Amino acid sequence: MVHRGGDPCEILDKRAKDIADTRLDEVLGSGYGIFAGDQVSWAVLRFTPERARWVASERWHPKQEGKFLDDGSYELRVPYADNRELIMDIMKYGSDCQVIEPEALQASVAQELRRGLKNYRV
Repeated sequence: MVHRGGDPCEILDKRAKDIADTRLDEVLGSGYGIFAGDQVSWAVLRFTPERARWVASERWHPKQEGKFLDDGSYELRVPYADNRELIMDIMKYGSDCQVIEPEALQASVAQELRRGLKNYRV
């Protein structure tokens, strides 16, 4: 038996391990995007008033929390287990998105922005 990738597949005589749906949701659905894990952090992102309306209508994660601030900006709290996909989505908003917390995510986004600037003569 061969699957599309060309690697051989093997049928085992062992029974599959039964895992409760709630546990699967805890691990696989705990964080943002396609990455799963038990160690979840929360990102706090602030979007400019110009983007607030659109971001407020987006669903980033089932457990997200969002609120409009007095200046018209929008603050979004979203859980994540791995920052890779989250950073990509933050960066698509450019200067319209600011990472408020955690500091480690701020540093990762800043580093990625610096690397991107090297592609341009500014």
